[in-house]
Amino acid sequence: MNDYILDFELPLKKIEEQIDELKKTSYRTGIDVASSIEALEKELLLKKKDIYGTLTRWQKLQLARHPARPYSSDYIRLIVDSWYELHGDRKFSDDSAIICGIGKINSNSVAIIAQEKGRGTKEKLKRNFGMTRPEGYRKALRVMKLAEKFNIPILTLIDTPGAYPGIGAEERGQAEAIARNIFEMSSLKVPIISIVIGEGASGGALAIGVCDKLFCMENTWFSVISPEGCASILFRDPAESKKAADAMKVSSEDLLDMGIADLLIKEPLGGANNNYKDAAKSLKIAFLSALDELSELNSETLIYNRIAKYDKMGHWLDCNE
Repeated sequence: MNDYILDFELPLKKIEEQIDELKKTSYRTGIDVASSIEALEKELLLKKKDIYGTLTRWQKLQLARHPARPYSSDYIRLIVDSWYELHGDRKFSDDSAIICGIGKINSNSVAIIAQEKGRGTKEKLKRNFGMTRPEGYRKALRVMKLAEKFNIPILTLIDTPGAYPGIGAEERGQAEAIARNIFEMSSLKVPIISIVIGEGASGGALAIGVCDKLFCMENTWFSVISPEGCASILFRDPAESKKAADAMKVSSEDLLDMGIADLLIKEPLGGANNNYKDAAKSLKIAFLSALDELSELNSETLIYNRIAKYDKMGHWLDCNE
């Protein structure tokens, strides 16, 4: 378990503390307590399966925000064989909330666009807590167009609480930058695979999420607004966030059921924060499988299927009066 414990994980912490205490007692006294430890470890495993197998939407959202969860930089380190980061939008500055570059995943050259929250106060400030500014989206688009020019597939990793709402960002055209990315991504001539690895909030996520395949890690969420924001608007009370999360259907399972997500990537028991390597391995397998499928298509078919994917989202009812 990590030092950061969520409320629904407290029963697990108590069992782990009992196991640790038995091990210390055995070390001090020399008494054999192996059978007792084994029994507690079995109880711990069963309790984990019970807790993580019945998580509510709000609890999954909490896991998506877990501070020990692997971020984009962790996945890049674990799945990319060689990496060259590209900086700047060639117009204003370099936004560290979004990482862009070219790398190799196995034998495949891939352009990677990834949102990064940062750990620790200094890093979080540098990354602006994962909230991208207009120059970040323009940097992302610059790298996407570069990938298109050299026929390189694109992987985007989504993890943001939303686009940065500051005055400076609005003055530099935040809405236009997001809209421009959505417009341009819809007609890029190379495969685009987007994977939600944590939070996918609002246009801040969609600006790098128009794709041929949208995958979600198991304990993630993706929505037009956060449950807290929704609760503030609809219920006039941010404390109603749990109710809002259920009403909005924000979880990865909901996205899969509604046909928005194409695949749910299973995480290690307890969440990706408990095993970075296994989580990265699952993500890599899913990406390479999708890339093999999409590489068979020519650019015209790719664009046609991409537009059709978004056209069929949602449920419509014609009412003739």
